[in-house]
Amino acid sequence: MTQLETLLKSQDSDNLLQLLSSLCQGAIAVDQQCRVVWLSEQYRQLLQLDGAKQVLGLHVEEILPATQLPRVVNSGQPAFLDLMQINHRWCVVTRLPLKNPDGSVFGAIGFVFYDDLDNLQPVFDKFARLKKQLVSEKLIRPSKYALDDLIGASVPLKQLKRQAQRAAQLDTTVLLLGETGTGKELLAHGIHDASPRRSGPFVGINMAALPETLVEAELFGSAAGAYTGASKRRLGKIQLADGGTLFLDEIADMPASIQAKLLRVLQEREVEPLGSNQLEKVDVRIIAATSRDLRQQVEDGLFRADLYYRLNVLPLSLPPLRERPDDIEALSHFLLNRIQQESGLPDLKLSPQALEWLQSYQWPGNVRELQNRLERACVMAEGSAIEPADLGAEDILPRSSATSAASLPDTQATLSDKDKLIQALESCRHNRTEAARQLGISRATLYKRLRLYNL
Repeated sequence: MTQLETLLKSQDSDNLLQLLSSLCQGAIAVDQQCRVVWLSEQYRQLLQLDGAKQVLGLHVEEILPATQLPRVVNSGQPAFLDLMQINHRWCVVTRLPLKNPDGSVFGAIGFVFYDDLDNLQPVFDKFARLKKQLVSEKLIRPSKYALDDLIGASVPLKQLKRQAQRAAQLDTTVLLLGETGTGKELLAHGIHDASPRRSGPFVGINMAALPETLVEAELFGSAAGAYTGASKRRLGKIQLADGGTLFLDEIADMPASIQAKLLRVLQEREVEPLGSNQLEKVDVRIIAATSRDLRQQVEDGLFRADLYYRLNVLPLSLPPLRERPDDIEALSHFLLNRIQQESGLPDLKLSPQALEWLQSYQWPGNVRELQNRLERACVMAEGSAIEPADLGAEDILPRSSATSAASLPDTQATLSDKDKLIQALESCRHNRTEAARQLGISRATLYKRLRLYNL
């Protein structure tokens, strides 16, 4: 008999169980092995369990597959408020570890406080109003980043911060260069925040995510009647960024026809909306970013040379994560705290083995991949610490078979763009979608290159 079972069979247990049942809409208790030792009648009804079904002694996941009680038992950390779906109904639940005076855990107890979220709508509304009030009074910062949000103290990162601080003071174009996932958008936010334009708008747009037919209207706006359904004038991203900063992510994917119009914005500080013959003056600073070799794009005829030189006034290169392993520990702790705060998951730390694995991994996806792996670990971990297996260490593909652009053989760095294209197509058995993903480009860009090289 476990310690919790002994406690529940004691003389005062009936009063205790009645009290617990009266305080909530369902309660359950498990022992150190996560076996059910008590289930209130309300919880049994909520689970729609047959009255004759014997649940005591079963592992809690047999009746509650989505429960987090095993994590609470293993970590010893409470989960005060969480949402859990029980028989297609969302419920507000609380989970608490049961501890001895010496701090050792001998079980856990879970409560269902609300099985009708409509009752909580006034609370949600009140929280939304309070948050809006705090933002309007500038008591909390809106969701943007500063240069201090670049986590780490390695030499490459310190140098990047110094360069970004200097670039922020000069009201000129900045070009951010770096692999996918290195934090180019975060750095763009930081430069804007440290610049004299910080009180103006920061407007971002990802060129790779836009269909070519929509790029012009999205960037430069449109006049009334410019296209079917355009009943009134529509501001583009450039006009919306007037007085502030426009961030153009994946600039290498910008269509050639749009590159000429952007060049005019940079040279003349004026924009011509789609369907209009009127020029509008704009005051906007442009920060562009790319994960590709823009100079090679120019040499291959895929990007305008004059626009490249206009953008390349202040180039800043972001170091890949594998070149700053000293930052991984601090960065991991920061990301873990943020993930756990946003998800309400219990506090989990990295085991020494997990940290060692993180620092030895090559990180083809950089900081974005690190965050994804930590999110996975927070869900998969069942103990009090995150282990390498929770991070997916056992799922890593051999370097020779990895499909990301960063994991392609180093010899590709010396190949021409055409050779890289041919090699990617052959390695993917001419699957063009897979080849585009391997090269880190959109399918539209892949087709352009195929036409360019008559492939």
